[in-house]
Amino acid sequence: MSYPERWQELFGPIDGGAADGPSMRLASTAPASGGGPGGGTGTLKHHGGPWTSASGTAGDLRTSTETSRAALGPGHEGIAAGAAGLGSVVALKGVLTSWEDRLRAVRDECDRLGGALLAVAKEMGETEIGVEKSFGSVGTAGEKAGARR
Repeated sequence: MSYPERWQELFGPIDGGAADGPSMRLASTAPASGGGPGGGTGTLKHHGGPWTSASGTAGDLRTSTETSRAALGPGHEGIAAGAAGLGSVVALKGVLTSWEDRLRAVRDECDRLGGALLAVAKEMGETEIGVEKSFGSVGTAGEKAGARR
């Protein structure tokens, strides 16, 4: 028994199977005829996708958060001298410190997330390439036997 025959014995015919037997296919793909369940295009696409974009967004947010945090200090210079003796100066200093701490935490979390998301993008991209190569020798239902893409 050849490998394709064994595969079909275990998982059903490649073309979706006959009405009398089960078959296996990815839930997100539609059969070649376009009918039946599923709605995918039948191709795995990942590179340049959401993980890379999310990593870039986290990096942008990190940069803008740090820029904003750095601008808070200079914006409060001279307040203590100009409002000496007022109780609000102490409260304002507490608010400034609180916001600086919060923005540092956001900056650090964006830095962590950016790296983690980029690692996922790299891993998924490498997986995609490996999967694509592994299917390189497998023909689709519409191809002639022995023909390759």
